[in-house]
Amino acid sequence: MPDITIRKRPVEEAEITQRKFFKKTARGKVIKVLRERYLREDVYCGITGCRTCTTAEGEGLPHSGERDHKAFPKGHYVLPDTNVFLSQMDLIESPLFTPPIIVLQTVMEEVRHLSLPLYNRLKALIKTDDKDVWVFYNEYRSETAIVREPDETPNDRNDRGIRKATSWYNDHVKRTHPPIKGSKQPHQPPQVVLLTDDLANRLKAEKEGIPCLSVRKYVEGAKDSAQLADLLAAVGDEVETTKTAAARGSLYPEYLPTATLLAGVKAGKLHQGHFNANQYNYLEGTVPVPAFTKPILLVGRENMNRAVQGDIVVVEIFPEAEWKAPADEVIDQETTLKNDDAESSGDEREENEERMAEQERRAVRVSAEEKKAAEKQPTGRIVGVVKRNWRAYVCHIDRTSLTSSNATSLSQQTVFATPVSRLLPRIRIRTRQAPTLLGQKIIVSIDRWDPSSRYPEGHFVRALGHSESKEAEQESLLLEFDVPYRPFGRAILDCLPKEGEQWVVPPMSASSEVWRNRTDLRHLNVCSIDPPGCQDIDDALHARRLTNGNIEAGVHIADVSHFVHADTPMDTEAAARGTTVYLVDKRIDMLPSLLGTNLCSLRPHVERLAFSAIWELTPEADIVNVRFTKSVIASKAAFEYGEAQIRKDDPNRTDELTESIRLLNTLAEKFKAKRMQAGALNLASPEVKIHLDSPESSDPIDVEQKALHETNSLVEEFMLLANISVAKRIQEAFPQTAVLRRHMPPPKTNFEKLQDILMKRKGLTLDVSSSGALADSLDHCIDPKDATFNTLVRIMATRCMLSAEYFSSGSVARDTFAHYGLATPIYTHFTSPIRRYADVLAHRQLAAAIDYAPLHGSLHSKSHVERVMDVINRRHRMAQMAGRASVEFYVGLALKARGEKGAVEEDAFVIRTFRNGVGVFVSKLGLEGLVMFKRDIQFDAEDYAIKVPLSTSQGTGDVSISVFDRVKVRIEVEKDKNTQRGRVKMTLIEPVDSSLF
Repeated sequence: MPDITIRKRPVEEAEITQRKFFKKTARGKVIKVLRERYLREDVYCGITGCRTCTTAEGEGLPHSGERDHKAFPKGHYVLPDTNVFLSQMDLIESPLFTPPIIVLQTVMEEVRHLSLPLYNRLKALIKTDDKDVWVFYNEYRSETAIVREPDETPNDRNDRGIRKATSWYNDHVKRTHPPIKGSKQPHQPPQVVLLTDDLANRLKAEKEGIPCLSVRKYVEGAKDSAQLADLLAAVGDEVETTKTAAARGSLYPEYLPTATLLAGVKAGKLHQGHFNANQYNYLEGTVPVPAFTKPILLVGRENMNRAVQGDIVVVEIFPEAEWKAPADEVIDQETTLKNDDAESSGDEREENEERMAEQERRAVRVSAEEKKAAEKQPTGRIVGVVKRNWRAYVCHIDRTSLTSSNATSLSQQTVFATPVSRLLPRIRIRTRQAPTLLGQKIIVSIDRWDPSSRYPEGHFVRALGHSESKEAEQESLLLEFDVPYRPFGRAILDCLPKEGEQWVVPPMSASSEVWRNRTDLRHLNVCSIDPPGCQDIDDALHARRLTNGNIEAGVHIADVSHFVHADTPMDTEAAARGTTVYLVDKRIDMLPSLLGTNLCSLRPHVERLAFSAIWELTPEADIVNVRFTKSVIASKAAFEYGEAQIRKDDPNRTDELTESIRLLNTLAEKFKAKRMQAGALNLASPEVKIHLDSPESSDPIDVEQKALHETNSLVEEFMLLANISVAKRIQEAFPQTAVLRRHMPPPKTNFEKLQDILMKRKGLTLDVSSSGALADSLDHCIDPKDATFNTLVRIMATRCMLSAEYFSSGSVARDTFAHYGLATPIYTHFTSPIRRYADVLAHRQLAAAIDYAPLHGSLHSKSHVERVMDVINRRHRMAQMAGRASVEFYVGLALKARGEKGAVEEDAFVIRTFRNGVGVFVSKLGLEGLVMFKRDIQFDAEDYAIKVPLSTSQGTGDVSISVFDRVKVRIEVEKDKNTQRGRVKMTLIEPVDSSLF
């Protein structure tokens, strides 16, 4: 640490170091606060070999800067202002962007205030070894510190500070690069160039003699300028944008001012919520809001007003007379908009207006007379966006958007980038690489969406590789669902035990910190029961009879919190990842594998640290008492579900471990019976197993439904018991910040369509008055002719539910804690800390509740816990979607490998009818798909049926197809236009052949 030089400041300089402001206390008293900054003259400039800095801190920026720029052949450094980091981070992060970068303290603080995600990216950029980046603390150097002037805005003050620091740097560089004695060449030291897209700031800098450029002008003179130009965000060209917008005219309404939006929401005249696009119809979207039991329906692109999936928007409701029901038609933007010209933005309104009007009329052609009033939803339009959900998206270049003259040219052109997700609009980008990017997966960021443009504008970030290559598909899937998958950094790995794989539980002794307040449970017959191939074993169980006739049962959970300490780099990373993501052929771990698959994993015949919940139970499975303790266990066996089932069912096995499994199973059956009696739901979701050729190749060879055993239910019941018991304990100890999980009762309107379908098609009643009534009704939804019908109904009922969510106990009303699906008044996640961060937090709270260790201060903060819950809720949703997408992709590959020319025939259920097709579900493969009819068919919305007129080789007359009908479909794998990967295509072959229509 260098010596610190503190300069005594004269009285006239006091204003530079002092900040006065007024603060209102909790009791309403206003006090004057004076804060002082002590300025230094030894804040290092960061230039290696600087002759004038007295405290050079080793290696920094290269002494001569970078010379590979047309405008600065004698060398230069770049000093970006705040907006450059906010809008052009993709450019700056690129390995092609190589100049040494000076980041001012002022800029760092502004970025942190304006965008935490970008601030985290900036911090990562500063730490990377691949770039020359130096943080200069300009607010603490006496020559660069400034104070805000009277009537000066904070933004203007910061811009002035950035200009002053740039000017000082250029003077400083001249001193550290003195003229060479005797040289006849003019003295030209490296320059520090201010990068700013703020025209006013640039004009002031030029007037002050400060070298400055816009980002675009800078890129034009850099090496690799063509590739770097593609990375430029579509911002910063204010004059050009204004002219272009004026020429185009508005296609969308302008957003209301923020103040108007806030006032309208507060008054209840406007409504705020998340925008959800319709996957079947790009001309419809919805916004769920608390004021209505049904989501607000948005019909037409004008009413969706430039919203993108996940945006937080403000909606104005139309009069009730204008409310509508959703359209019963599949409308695909790729088919409907295939003739749009990406280059013709200026004349877009004239060219597209009539065609768009006709499309939107088709989307809403179902009149009020055709739909029952009960099916109508509140209808409205978006009048403002509170928060954009824009991020980098996986796309591919739309081949048809390349002009024929530029199909092979590397000149800059505007093309459409089509996102993988059908929920997103096409994105306009300008690129010189379009011909070389065809057929590749690419990353694109959205920059803006002007009212004068039908489409958002963005920029190319990077290419992932050729579509359908396994590597590109895997990475694109992770990026599509925003799954963090970067390798664990050095700071994180440094948090692991230094012994690495050689770490063992130390011998038991009074002086051992590991054994402090731990219970020795190594003598118990503990075993784990998991899916095949499980390596991250979170949980193990035991059961034994007590002398008083009762039963002791224990759930032992990996003690992850012993290794992952609060407020460390590893803890921060785990909190950001939120969960382990399971794909078909790989696992994206929340924690480094040394912990997840080794030191924390409850492997057999190895001593491991655990957190144990141990109950005394009556033979009827009533709880006498429960205790929680940190422990040391030695698992006696690790079973797969099938292995444990065989062992339990084998009458020749009478050993203690087998008897323990049988005892656990007996108790689990009684627990489940009590849950069902209390109203718990037994729902269903399609689960299939992909058979891979080998772990090395990961080539799928077949797919089948997962087999379920009694032992699956055994483990599930004891995990539920542990989670419920822990939830009660931590909520008692920390009523304001306990990490809990709830499942809200779904609005009864969510079930209206399913109820109507069941009644009309099967004469069955679905009672949704309570979870118990729903459970009883589902038990009676039986078709004697089809054993799989009940499972189908349960799958459809599951889709009517709300999602479960993590929450902080002090953030919601106590009467909303309950878990609807499990019929329990309180619940948490405690049993999987290797793969879920919420469980790690529950472990820390439980440890504090039993006085094992004090609780970290952050878990006493309700606002902190709320922020963490928001992150892990999102990560959990994304992980689920990534897992499903991975299964769908591999099912397609497996079918391609299994069937001749990729085609197989399977039975399916009709689950939805449209005006131009049917939705079907293939239970054997867990697949859902659309069967489209090219010709018009008769649609009976009232009876959820279609009629196909036959006048083909199949005969004449009408064939009726209704929801719940069993049909036969041909399943093929074709290249999807959106994803550019293999997609399952379904064709109806019985009772009619849809390919003939």
